[in-house]
Amino acid sequence: MKLLGIESSCDETAAAVVQDGREILSNVVASQVKEHQKYGGVVPEIASRRHSEAIVSVVRQALQDAHCTLSDLDGIAVTSAPGLIGALLVGVNFAKGLALSAGLPLIPVHHLRGHIAANYLCSPTLAPPFLCLVVSGGHTHLVQVRDYTELTVIGQTRDDAAGEAFDKAARAMGMPYPGGVHLDQIAETGDAARYALPHPNVSGSPYDFSFSGLKTAVINLIHNAKQKGETLFVEDLAASFRHTVVECLLEKTCRAMRDTGEQTLVIAGGVSANSLLRKRLQETCGQAGWKFFQPSLALCGDNAAMIGAQGYYEWKAGHIGGMDLNACAAMAIGQPLC
Repeated sequence: MKLLGIESSCDETAAAVVQDGREILSNVVASQVKEHQKYGGVVPEIASRRHSEAIVSVVRQALQDAHCTLSDLDGIAVTSAPGLIGALLVGVNFAKGLALSAGLPLIPVHHLRGHIAANYLCSPTLAPPFLCLVVSGGHTHLVQVRDYTELTVIGQTRDDAAGEAFDKAARAMGMPYPGGVHLDQIAETGDAARYALPHPNVSGSPYDFSFSGLKTAVINLIHNAKQKGETLFVEDLAASFRHTVVECLLEKTCRAMRDTGEQTLVIAGGVSANSLLRKRLQETCGQAGWKFFQPSLALCGDNAAMIGAQGYYEWKAGHIGGMDLNACAAMAIGQPLC
């Protein structure tokens, strides 16, 4: 079964053709990163306009790269939630028009389910049940994946997502957008033991995260150093911050693995590209005897191949949308989209 996947939830306009939820036939991404760099973050209005300008050519290129036409497709999968509402609407409305004109089923996909499904494209043997740590700029979740379309959140951030904390801390250190990537690179040369940072904990919620206080501690440390004229070792601060965030993620994830009895751990989302997080989770799973799966670096960020992959399993479950399908800025991962 060949599906066209469409993704436009933030600042990447993407389209891909995926076969049977496991094989990428094409994967095209038009990034807006350079345009948003001057603002230090994504500007929703600009993102929506750029999606409108790029989506036709991106879809056309995806079909061309897959050596197929609309008549070769069996359906169209599209991210309908969550994300920037204006950006989502571009993808959803384009997919609706395309599905209607081509007589193809329309399959709505939850963005975070798509991130998890990126692992199906990289690991042919991966199948539920498993525990997934979803870490991105807007989300930090611990999700029990009991089946391809049966997912339950057992832990999540109470404030900032891990990716958001990385980006804001990096910006305070003077790094360009997107800060998380630069912070990860600079941290490789730093001493993680130089700066003692708080290790946030959520009382009474063993699987929940909190990164707001940690982010604020770094910003205050930077401001105090400037006011006192003290030398700030950016590489060491980046390493200390990265180490603390990763240890927070690791601690909660390992606790959830032990308590739930799951034997397979998966990571997904933009922050799953973080080199220290990948290394520490792989080491820990090896020591505990757990199976560990992670997406390729190319599929950690937003892309449409992951939407096509999850779309296949949504289609198998009978989750087909109608022409009344709408975009939704916020939606729980376990909530039906249609």
